[in-house]
Amino acid sequence: MSNPFTQGNYAPVRQEHTCTDLPVIGEIPDHLDGRYLRNGPNPISEIDPDTYNWFMGDGMVHGIRLRDGKAEWYRNRWVRSPVTTRALGEPPRPRNPRAGLDVLGANTNIIGHAGRTLALVEGGATNYELTDELDTVGPCDFDGTLPGGYTAHPKRDPETGELHAVSYFFGRGNTVQYSVIGADGRARRTVDVTVSGSPMMHDFSLTENHVVFYDLPVSFDARQAVEGAVPAWLRRPAQLVVSALIGRVRVPDPITARMASFTPANRSFPYRWNPRYPARIGVMPRSGGARDVRWFDVEPCYVFHPLNAYETETGLVLEIVRHAKVFDADLSGPSEGAPTLDRWTVDFKSGRVREERLDDRQQEFPRVDERLVGKRHRYGYAVGDDTLFKHDMTTGKTETRSFGEGNQVGEFVFEPRTPDAAEDDGVLMGLRYSAAEERSDLLLLDAETLETVAEVQLPDRVPNGFHGNWVPADS
Repeated sequence: MSNPFTQGNYAPVRQEHTCTDLPVIGEIPDHLDGRYLRNGPNPISEIDPDTYNWFMGDGMVHGIRLRDGKAEWYRNRWVRSPVTTRALGEPPRPRNPRAGLDVLGANTNIIGHAGRTLALVEGGATNYELTDELDTVGPCDFDGTLPGGYTAHPKRDPETGELHAVSYFFGRGNTVQYSVIGADGRARRTVDVTVSGSPMMHDFSLTENHVVFYDLPVSFDARQAVEGAVPAWLRRPAQLVVSALIGRVRVPDPITARMASFTPANRSFPYRWNPRYPARIGVMPRSGGARDVRWFDVEPCYVFHPLNAYETETGLVLEIVRHAKVFDADLSGPSEGAPTLDRWTVDFKSGRVREERLDDRQQEFPRVDERLVGKRHRYGYAVGDDTLFKHDMTTGKTETRSFGEGNQVGEFVFEPRTPDAAEDDGVLMGLRYSAAEERSDLLLLDAETLETVAEVQLPDRVPNGFHGNWVPADS
């Protein structure tokens, strides 16, 4: 079977660009002063289609600087992990084992926080600080306050500016870690929470007073972890060693160090669907501890990305993109069934979760107005191949914008026109790939009408990747 994540716009680009004065069709709104940043996998070495998993490609960040109605520059850079540095023939860089396992360049998200640009990844791997121009500064452990890796999906409290997160790593065994990074860029609180095993907890939800854990049936598989990373005659003992190390690894051990010597693109993905693993969500007060978590059963499924969550008089509402199953028959990427937009209503009194379908069309990468993270919202945005969805949670209606056959769009992020503007008074920013032109554009859309405001034309294509954010110049 061919691997779809090695073909078309999933295939890597081979060049780093620095381009200035980019062509623009339309008018860039004057209030946009900052950088649109996007991260995603871009293998630097030859891909083996039989073993490649989309999540394992070396990280490459892309950025477009907007100011005074102009697109000043576009840059794309590999995150300089030891693998990419070696492949590019550059001198070795200092390593920081406390920052996590440096087995691949952070490839999943990119944010601005406390005056820094951070390329993020999960699963105990190293996160990296970048310059404003996207060159790698070095490993990030939040000034030594949060060792052992982080997450690709922190959520910023719109009131305090703090980053809340839930991190997982097989070395933590049957625990995940909730953390709070202050506006100063240092961890001020961590809580270890016991879960059912060693799950891939890709994301979480945050409300004004609670943290929500998605403990779902994709878990660490020692057999998969060593497949392709060690010679065949060593695999069985390596599996036993890795299994014994689960829950006790804090810095690179001999097995993971050996795994790191192989290019990430050709190392097997170490997580897979586990039908024996219970599906449940946990709810913990933000100020609480592990003993305060309440667990609620849900139907087996997987959630990569919640849209948002908020509180009601009787519990919580969680709006999520639900996958019926992932990483079972196909380990190359999340390709087993169409993900849908669902709502889970948690009733604290009955101890149950009511599950309902909001939209059965295939979609992913949901986003809301970041000013409403953890609060009741009206609008949510998601994408499906060539289509942008705008969901109105008040009326139950959905507007769509199709970009036509041969085009693909990635995640769109909302930026309000002013700090106190209405919820859809602003622009949506995201990348569109044109197969006919073999090139990508940054699209700026009117969030109310979904009509194009401006197109920033890029010199090359941006491979299908993961997450992007708008980072204002004053952040």
